[in-house]
Amino acid sequence: MSPYRPNPFFSTTNSFFLPSVGDKVDNAVAQGKALGQDAQTKVQELSGKADLKYQDAKEAVKQTTASAPTGVDLYARFALAGALGCAVTHGALTPVDVVKTRIQLEPEVYNRGMVGSFRQIIAKEGAGALLTGFGPTFVGYAIQGAFKFGGYEFWKKKAIDVVGVDKARENRQAIYLGASAIAEFFADIALCPLEATRIRLVSQPTFANGLAGGFLRILREEGPAAFYAGFGPILFKQVPYTMAKFAVYEVAVEKILKATGKSKDSLTGGQLTGLNLTSGLIAGLAAAVISQPADTLLSKINKTKGAPGQSTTSRLVQMAGQLGVSGLFTGMTTRLVMIGTLTAGQFLIYGDIKKMLNATGGVEIAPIPK
Repeated sequence: MSPYRPNPFFSTTNSFFLPSVGDKVDNAVAQGKALGQDAQTKVQELSGKADLKYQDAKEAVKQTTASAPTGVDLYARFALAGALGCAVTHGALTPVDVVKTRIQLEPEVYNRGMVGSFRQIIAKEGAGALLTGFGPTFVGYAIQGAFKFGGYEFWKKKAIDVVGVDKARENRQAIYLGASAIAEFFADIALCPLEATRIRLVSQPTFANGLAGGFLRILREEGPAAFYAGFGPILFKQVPYTMAKFAVYEVAVEKILKATGKSKDSLTGGQLTGLNLTSGLIAGLAAAVISQPADTLLSKINKTKGAPGQSTTSRLVQMAGQLGVSGLFTGMTTRLVMIGTLTAGQFLIYGDIKKMLNATGGVEIAPIPK
């Protein structure tokens, strides 16, 4: 008899107590496939979520871009912001403008400076006299501001489209000056009748009771041409003023940002306000000096009728000769205060209203790096 006795635990007939190696391999493979399928399913789910987020992001960008105004809508918003900026600032400074105009028209009477002239007018005519011409001032400069600021942005963009970006960067000042001059020309066509009415009301307090009355009386007694008797002086004053205003403002903004080492996009709301105010004040002071002689002539030519058959040009030459250099700069101090404050306020209001209207698509010409 063989001494060997089979162990029941390792007998082939009792192998159910311990799975074979083959069974283990089969189980492992099956589990691996199951895990692989689970992993693939999770990857697909994550990929699907990522794709949805990507599509959502694309749609959000598309909606944001679509909501930004373009074309006529954009320039209409520029025009509205400019109208409010000019109307509010000119309207608020009506008392200063009344004093300035009186000093220019009657220097022999109002010869005590700005503060003294304020007192003279109040003592003689009452405080209400300081608001003479408010109606035509507000309406006229609202119209002018729309053409001026909206037109400046429009013509600046057109110039860049014509010459190209590279040429525009090389000739930034020429584009600033050209765009502002064209915009002001059209703005003055709209402003001139209202400015003529304003000056007549200020220089002759009993002429009419307001904008409508003064406008209709000039139209009835002197005809439509009377409204444009001062068109030449207005162009002579306003075009250089606006050219200096925008060109100096653009340069002032650039220099201030360069000195501070910041970009406009990085500024806080308060810093942007300070930038607009400072740059606008600098621009206003420069523009006031440049346009002062024509402003004096404009006040003079609208005060009275010209002689029969006398042209506007001959009247201007005659007046300039009578006034001399010192006479042309009469009221300069008052005008510096007025125009400096007014221009700073205009750029402040214009910038804030543009932000409120989401009109941020204006063109800024970056300088060529040195």
